[in-house]
Order: sequence, then C-alpha cells, then structure tokens
Amino acid sequence: MKKYEGVILNVLLDQYERSKSFIGANKQNQSFSKKIEDLFPDYADAAQYDVFSSVNEQVQNLEKTGMITVKRKKRGKIETDVIASVQLNLEKLSDAYRLLGRRPKADRNDEILSLLNQYMNCTPLLHDFCQEQVDRINSNRKPQYSGDLVKLERILKVLAEVENVEEEVFIRNFSIRVLGDSKAFDKIKTSVVSILCKYGEYADKDHVLENLNIVNNPGYVYAKGNGRITVSGQVIDFGSLDGDLGLSSALLDNIESVQVYASKVITIENLTTFNSYADKDAFAIYLGGYHNSIRRKLIRKIHEQNPDLAYFHYGDIDAGGFNILLDLRAKTGISFVPYNMDVATLEKYKDFTKKLTENDKSRLKNLLGGEFDLVVRYMLEHDCKLEQEAIEQ
Repeated sequence: MKKYEGVILNVLLDQYERSKSFIGANKQNQSFSKKIEDLFPDYADAAQYDVFSSVNEQVQNLEKTGMITVKRKKRGKIETDVIASVQLNLEKLSDAYRLLGRRPKADRNDEILSLLNQYMNCTPLLHDFCQEQVDRINSNRKPQYSGDLVKLERILKVLAEVENVEEEVFIRNFSIRVLGDSKAFDKIKTSVVSILCKYGEYADKDHVLENLNIVNNPGYVYAKGNGRITVSGQVIDFGSLDGDLGLSSALLDNIESVQVYASKVITIENLTTFNSYADKDAFAIYLGGYHNSIRRKLIRKIHEQNPDLAYFHYGDIDAGGFNILLDLRAKTGISFVPYNMDVATLEKYKDFTKKLTENDKSRLKNLLGGEFDLVVRYMLEHDCKLEQEAIEQ
C-alpha cells in the first residue's frame, strides 16, 4: 500500500462510514468524493512536480482496480492528466477495506451489538446503558467505549454483578471474582462509577461503590439519637453523645442488643441532613443514598428488638428518593413511612425546588398509580423536585 493510495481510500471510507448510506437511512443515492487538492495541497504547486507525478500514478492504480472513479480537469473539451476529484465506488467496498487492511465499521458494530445484547437484560441499569449504545449505533453515532472492546466487556461484566453484592467485599477480591484479575477493576472503576451514577439511583460518585458493598476498607454505619447499643458486653449510650458514632461492619455481628428509647427510628438519605437533624424523640441512621448490607443489618437488628416503634424514611422528593424508600422496604421487610416527602413540603419550600429533567419525568411517570401518586402528579404538573438539604431541620 502506497502513501497516497492509503490517504485517498481512508478519507473516502471515512466519508461513507459517517453517512446515512452506511445505516441505510438515505432517501437518495449518495456519492462520496474528494477534491484532490483538498487531500494534497502540494498537488497544485508547480514546484512540487514529484508530488503531482506520484499522486497521478497512484490514483491511476486505484482507478484500474475499480475502487474509485476519477474526474480530470479539461482544457476546453480535451481532458488533461490533472486530477480534479476522486470518488468511491460502493460496489468495491470490500476490496478497498481489504487493500487497506482496515476492518469495516459494520463488522465492528456487529461485534459491539452482539456484546451489548448479551448483557442487555441482566439488570435494569444495564438495559438502559446498553439500549442507549444500540441507539447510538443505529443512528451512526459512536457508542461509548467502542474503541476498546476488551474494556467494554469488562465494564459490562462488572455492571452485571455490582448491584447484586449482598455482603461487604474488598475491591481486589471482587475484581478477582468477576474479572479474574485483582487489578483489572481499578482500570475501569471510573467508567463503572460514571455509568452507575448516570443510569442508576446513585448520586454520590465518591461513595457509590461503598454503598454497593464494594470497599477498600471495612465500612461504617453512622447512627445517633436516643438509644443504646451493646456490643461484646460494652454499652454505647448514643443519647449521651452530642453527635453521631460510626460502627464498623466488623462489629455488627457482635451486637447483642439495641434499645431505642425514642418513639421513632428514621433513616436519612443525605449526609448534610443527617448531620443537622436533631430530634430527641428519634434514633437516626445515615443511609447514604441506597442502603448497603451493613446498614440493612443494623436496621434489621433495631427492628427485631424494637418492633413497635414507628419507622420513617427521609429522602429527596424526587424519583430517586421514592425508589430508595421502596427498595429499603423490600430489602428490610420493614414498613417505612415517608417523612417530609409530600406535597405540603414541596409547597412550603417551593422557592428551593428545581426543574425536572426529561429523565426525572420519565422515572416519575413510572411511579404513577402507586402510593405516591398525589405528590408525583403535583411534581409533574408543577415541574419541580426538592433536595432534602433545602428543608429546615
């Protein structure tokens, strides 16, 4: 393959692969051509005869193969040897790819689609991510991570498993289990976290893996309020403390008793709200968005020994907040009641509400017809949502 031949074919194939013809969406026949002087500016320079001569020779070679057709300039009615433009012959596409040693974009797309379809229905989050990539391919836009299929497959493998980790696991052990290499997950961690936060109910990039039980070090669950926890014979009186206390996951199995002297237990979604929340008649647990296994373990222990208390969940008034509440109920078996997640709160703090995104609207519509119907309809009608940090404690 000679220099000018390669440039010409690659440029023309690039044009074709970016076109509607490539995805069969064109209504009229398209042609793919390029002025030779745009490709090689020195071609028109009389002082660069060697360029002129070499380009002509190599264009003639391609013309003989039938891969391109050539338009030459005329002097009057006489055609000269000066090349005006070159055009790709679509009937010889396979020959052009073969001569270049270039893999057809269609073949690569097929491989990516096969990979996406393999993981499409593993989880709702994977479905949304994979479907968007399929849509990008079908509209001839570049899908994410398509430049490295090994990386893409590793990302998909991790996403298929990461939301199903029931017990706390160290990152390197998770990496070995899923990818067969203790360091492989570190190379894709940033991408995985970005996808989780974009397509899932995870807002905190810094702690999303921890919330999914994948940790560098043992995790902690933070609690405060009017209650006592006995661990290995040691009594921790939360009511006598001015702030919260973090319990290591390693201690949870050693909890012997939990006594709550308040009338209610409340889980709080966001850290700022947890820190500022003060109610002497409550025992509060920081949830950190979606609850992980160590938080659920403490919550279940509290409920087992204090079943007659009122249990509340305090979260953002948005689709994520309601879905976190539903997930909390489902995975703990406790009938949590929403706290400050109603129309009255939206109206009281209307000056602090934010407008809904299209994704917000779509997710809220999925909640219509359920127990949150009144507040969801209000949010859709008034185009609003509210972060719990805006609410006075």
